[in-house]
Amino acid sequence: MKHIGSAIPLVLLLAITALAFSECGTQRKIRGLGEGNVSPSLAMSRSYDADLPEFKIDEVAEDTLTVEDVQGRKYLLMNAVKDENGELSANDILQAAVVTARFRNIAERHGKVDIRFEVTVPPEMTDSKWQLRFNPRIDILGESILLDPVIISGKGFREKQMRGYERYRRFLDGIVSDTSIFVNARDLELFIKRNIPDLYALKTDSTYISDDRFSSIYGVTAKEAMDHYTNRFLLRRNRRRIASKDRMFKKYVKTPIVTSGIRLDTVLTDLEGRFVYEYVQSISTRPKLRKAEVRLSGEIFEEDRKVYTIPESEPLTYYISSISTLLDPRERYVTKIVSRQAEVNTVCRIGFEAGSFDIDTSLGDNSREIERIKGIFGELMEDREFVLDSVTVTASCSPEGSYRDNARLARNRARSVSGYFDGFVRDSSDRDGIRFKSASEPENWGLLGSLIASDPTLTDADRLDFARLMEVRDQDKRELALQGRPYYSYISRNIYPLLRTVEFRFRLHRKGMVKDTIHTSVLDTTYMRGLKALQDRDYATACTLLRPYSDYNAAVAFCASDRNASAMQILEDLKPDDKVEYLLAILYSRLGNDKEAVRHYLNAVALNRSYIHRGNLDPEISVLIRKYGLNGG
Repeated sequence: MKHIGSAIPLVLLLAITALAFSECGTQRKIRGLGEGNVSPSLAMSRSYDADLPEFKIDEVAEDTLTVEDVQGRKYLLMNAVKDENGELSANDILQAAVVTARFRNIAERHGKVDIRFEVTVPPEMTDSKWQLRFNPRIDILGESILLDPVIISGKGFREKQMRGYERYRRFLDGIVSDTSIFVNARDLELFIKRNIPDLYALKTDSTYISDDRFSSIYGVTAKEAMDHYTNRFLLRRNRRRIASKDRMFKKYVKTPIVTSGIRLDTVLTDLEGRFVYEYVQSISTRPKLRKAEVRLSGEIFEEDRKVYTIPESEPLTYYISSISTLLDPRERYVTKIVSRQAEVNTVCRIGFEAGSFDIDTSLGDNSREIERIKGIFGELMEDREFVLDSVTVTASCSPEGSYRDNARLARNRARSVSGYFDGFVRDSSDRDGIRFKSASEPENWGLLGSLIASDPTLTDADRLDFARLMEVRDQDKRELALQGRPYYSYISRNIYPLLRTVEFRFRLHRKGMVKDTIHTSVLDTTYMRGLKALQDRDYATACTLLRPYSDYNAAVAFCASDRNASAMQILEDLKPDDKVEYLLAILYSRLGNDKEAVRHYLNAVALNRSYIHRGNLDPEISVLIRKYGLNGG
């Protein structure tokens, strides 16, 4: 029997053998990652320290400051570190420390916070044939947010990618865009010369002839002639290539190079050392955001095949501090003058038959309007704060008819309505102390003028003409002149009914109150909305609402918005206490005045020891604590 190996060419056999060894090497390396528990490390960024503000020392000595606190004690401050015995000693050079903790306090400023972490890839995880894909994730307030991935490719991996792109480019180069090259021009020209000599004579003529004109002259279209002498095999092959572009891209380019939606795509050429990448993600703060956690997972790919899943890392925890937490949450009250008397007014439209003053509940919307007024009576009589004393009912008429008749009609209608509701009150409750008063306005010309001025149907000329009519003092003559105007029919039909109203004016007094007025304190709702905006870190709104008060919380809002001059101006006018002193320390730190910053911080600590801990949360203060060894640290 013929041995199968003898049928395999030597070159192919060597290639298969090399591939087998390669597969074995890859598997051993992948197995080593799992057995050795090798993974990328996720650590706090060391650039947090580098980004802290730099301050100028305003004393003659470069490394010392002399500061006096509120109790008159003097402090000599210097750049300091602890020696081997635990004692503080001066140090001219501040050394940056490598952060290894899994948590850190970071400060929110301007409504945003920068989450920074370092991804360190050990050399055991790098291979020229591999691509590492890291997927960071941030968890805030119960929500998981996938961040842009980090892609690290080996040199060999990227070379294969580029070879795939090159093969695909060569495939595209084989696609012909100008299909006229598939036309057998020599045979076509010979055909025209023999069969259409008139057309051949135009070989050097650039005159344009439409396809329809060409067909009518020569009995064949130009397209038909071209198609006849086109190499159809080459044309079909070219079309197949065009149709297969997507399929061929997938065939040649196994792993496309990603150009969007990623944070980093780099190629490693040195596989001996560690690879370190600092990732910075800025997030907008939101109410109740106090903590954020970052985790990292990933995969290793060889060509288009995933060969290893990188387990998810332990989280890095960021505790987020904000200037807004320094606010004073106490409620603010304002003095309000409370009157014993109160008044409630409402207008209803109770219709009457022409010349009548009897109430007809079945006429028009009378039933609905009367029930609405009854509901208002019921609410006022049951009110726990006020007692209903009296009701004034004022009836009005529209101007048609004589003024004298309208005056009588309005009086009678007011008395009719008063009597109707007086009976309702007596029948529905035991209240008999409510006084009803009747009043009238025979012709409500003032309301008529307002309605005409705002009516969109009437023209400016109509409104001007009416204004002139209002100068006529006699109301009957005025109404008679109005009847002769072209717009009278419109206003009599659409506006006059609105003048036939009954107004109710309810007079009340507060229960148990004897004095006409008293002064009382009520919650300042505008101020409390500003405080709520500050708590929610809506600093623009907080500044707008709190600015007029020029108090400590207004200064906090300005400080949180980095409007330091405005905040400083407010604080300098306030009585110094622990809160004011601490906020001044932050502001002077921002201005680069170490001496004043330290002095105000020590004053705050002397008045309230809790600022020792708080100082570590604010970068403006924490840099001073470390720089001068404050708080014995």
